[in-house]
This record gives sequence, structure tokens and C-alpha cells, in this order.
Amino acid sequence: MYLTSEKKKEIFGKFGKNEQDTGSAEGQIALFTFRIQHLTEYSKQHKNDNFTKRALVRLVGKRRRMLDYLKEKDINRYRAVIKELGLRK
Repeated sequence: MYLTSEKKKEIFGKFGKNEQDTGSAEGQIALFTFRIQHLTEYSKQHKNDNFTKRALVRLVGKRRRMLDYLKEKDINRYRAVIKELGLRK
């Protein structure tokens, strides 16, 4: 399994307020980004796996909506997340 509970704690510890803060927008965006990177690498190797491609597109949409929400709520937090994760926008 590529996403263990230790990896989740690490992600939420870095981007959330603490390891148990799984509901913050920053933590969720970071988790989505990690999953998107993994699925992108998987899709490069398995070009005919259409289910994974669909899951990847849905996950990118979820992350985009979460980023839009964060942008409306607090532009400074949005800019910090974009810079930290190295996302284009």
C-alpha cells in the first residue's frame, strides 16, 4: 500500500495544525497532491487502465475545488499551500 497511516500523519503534521487535524483544507490538498502524484506515475506505466485514469481526473477536480474554496476563504493560506506544494496557478 502506497499510503500508510504513518505517511498520512506525516502529511497532516506538516500541512495541518497537528497530526490529528485531518479536516483542514491545507492537509486535504496535500493528501490529494500526494495521491495524484502516485496515480500519475502508475498511469504512465499502465496506459490502458482507464479506471485509474478516471480516478485521477476526479481527484484533480476535487483538489481544484478545495483550492478554489481556500482561495475564497483566505488568500494568504491559498498562496502558502500553492508555494509549498509547488502547484502551478
